[in-house]
Amino acid sequence: METSRPGWIGTAPTTSQSVAVLWVGIVAIMIAGLQPQLLGALELEGRLTPSQIGHASTAELLGMGLAAAAAGVWLKPERLRWIGLIAGLALAAIDVATTRLTGEAITLARGLAGAPSGVLMWITLSLIARSPRPERWSGVYLTVQTLVQFMVATALTAWVMGKSGANGGWLTLAALSVSAALAAFGCPARLARLEHAHGPGGLPPARGLVALGAAFLMLAFIIGVWVYAEPLSKQAGHAPSVVGTAVSVSLACQVLGGAAATVLASRISWFWTLVVCAVAEAALLAVFASLPGPGLFIAASGLFGFVWLFLTPFLVPVVIEADPSRRAAVLMGGAQLAGGSLGPLMASAVVTEADARGALAFGAVCLAAAMAIITALHLTSRHARLTAAES
Repeated sequence: METSRPGWIGTAPTTSQSVAVLWVGIVAIMIAGLQPQLLGALELEGRLTPSQIGHASTAELLGMGLAAAAAGVWLKPERLRWIGLIAGLALAAIDVATTRLTGEAITLARGLAGAPSGVLMWITLSLIARSPRPERWSGVYLTVQTLVQFMVATALTAWVMGKSGANGGWLTLAALSVSAALAAFGCPARLARLEHAHGPGGLPPARGLVALGAAFLMLAFIIGVWVYAEPLSKQAGHAPSVVGTAVSVSLACQVLGGAAATVLASRISWFWTLVVCAVAEAALLAVFASLPGPGLFIAASGLFGFVWLFLTPFLVPVVIEADPSRRAAVLMGGAQLAGGSLGPLMASAVVTEADARGALAFGAVCLAAAMAIITALHLTSRHARLTAAES
């Protein structure tokens, strides 16, 4: 039975409804953690070229981000169970169709897959935006999401793709999509409408859109840098095994970072947390730029992963302070996915075959711009509150 609990916008979900909503969102974003494995397997089988891997990856993540944003603007938070069912089954159908395709047809299919994935993610983000501590819920979502991606990737390697190849991976993903469609019936049927100065619906106010720009830049920085871990390791003269170890260590540290953010979300200042994280990330960029030895490279990669997942939930209160109606918060996942998908593309413009450190310079610019926006929004919000209190 649904209950009213303090802090929730509208009726609070039950525990089982919360679990169902989180699972829907976890499956929606599952491909983000499996793209290297699944698209790489297609390349090994001769069904994709190396450049087409990038096309398919960008098309799906960008499509997902745009769909999540469009759903936040245009869809009403009603009939969520049916929306989730249809989106989950559509995603499963595209996953199955991918097993029959090659070349740029796969790029088209994965771009189309971004639409139902984005809608599924919108359901989860809509619940998080209405929670009393959205940064904590975001931390839970990110942490569990990373753990599940790791478990599925491990299972695919150990039991599926060795026997069934790439198609076994895509069929596994289709089965997970069906599970999300079924889980949708455990979600709340509807959520409360979010209001703003001009009534329900539509785009968030300008300050909310600017805050979304900061989230876009932060993820463009993170993914734009991290995607060049292998070229940076190679440029530093490391053995091929070093980058594999660095990725594994980073993934483990991402889980720890998300868990730490979940625990500390209500106990520390989000603004000063982001400031400290930005300083730490800037220092890590300097470490990577020095082309360190294997041990320091692996350690820096682990710290980069920890700060990555630790800071991400604290971007939620940035957006909510800028737009208290929380309409912008619903669109945040789309902004982050857009940044994550376009970041590597933009970074590639300043990277050469001989030197990958241009990605670090690109990341530094994005990080500085994101923090400048966050600081400006926070200071103006604080000034407005002080002025209102004095009047």
